[in-house]
Amino acid sequence: MAAAAVAVAAPKKRAAVDGPCPAAAGGSRSSKKRPKYNFGSIYDYEKLGVLGKGTYGVVVRARHRRTGEVVAVKWVRATRGGGGDALRAAFREAACLAACRGAPSVLQIRDVATDAATGDLFLVTELVEGTTLRDRLNLAGRFPEPRARAAMRQLLRGAASVHATGTLHRDIKPENVLVGPGGALTICDFGMATPARPPYPEDPCAVGTLWYLAPEQLMGSRWYGTAVDVWALGCVMFELLAGEPLFVEVETDDDLLMDVLHLGHEIDSDGVAAFKGLPQDLSQAAGEVLCGLLCVDKDKRLTAEEALKHRWFTEEAEDA
Repeated sequence: MAAAAVAVAAPKKRAAVDGPCPAAAGGSRSSKKRPKYNFGSIYDYEKLGVLGKGTYGVVVRARHRRTGEVVAVKWVRATRGGGGDALRAAFREAACLAACRGAPSVLQIRDVATDAATGDLFLVTELVEGTTLRDRLNLAGRFPEPRARAAMRQLLRGAASVHATGTLHRDIKPENVLVGPGGALTICDFGMATPARPPYPEDPCAVGTLWYLAPEQLMGSRWYGTAVDVWALGCVMFELLAGEPLFVEVETDDDLLMDVLHLGHEIDSDGVAAFKGLPQDLSQAAGEVLCGLLCVDKDKRLTAEEALKHRWFTEEAEDA
């Protein structure tokens, strides 16, 4: 029987800080010329209505005047919401989205447009009609295991493709997963994303949303890689199966780190039994994947590609 739906509001994300960290600005330590962009014009688009507000700007629904395609446009003002910082973050987001063109279950960028009169920047992406995974969880509670497997297959495929391009998302959570027609999932909001070039420079403070931060971020590591996204996917998998976040009661980094380390010790000794709130009939294979994604040791944590090769996915037909 499904768990009762409980509305959950995740803690606020921590914004990436541009400037001190080369990766946060989308560059490396060496001095290189910035890539040249062929910008479109925002006047090629007709505004249809407001979809929502993000960290740095408003997201609107718009129609391309020539093709008729209806798209989502993230409007970043040059003189508001951080000015230059907002524009640098938008350029970084656009670069990461462009690197992920064609990746499955990942939001697709269509254009980068400007307003010559104001200097405002516009990120044009596909429009996914639907809701978010957070909304689905709040409405229906936990997912049955076959449905959770279908969702995780999509998310892991998306993450594996993102990582293959040399990109870190850094803010995977149910709020940043769109649910489209037929249950198709799309990882969105690349506002915290960064190129994952070795040696993976970190921002001066942990970037992401508290409940989904990996142990290495909480311990103040100056270096991390794609394993932080895998940890976040493990948190999402638990939430799909249990109907509530894994670390919902914590409010500070220190509290979360204590809980994470305690969980790690319990997983080492008890396996999946360390997790409270999971269905009693959960398969052993599902438990193996969950423990692999939530391994505290980042060097032993599964990669997204490795997880997809696990028998939980390979021994079952693709779920509807």
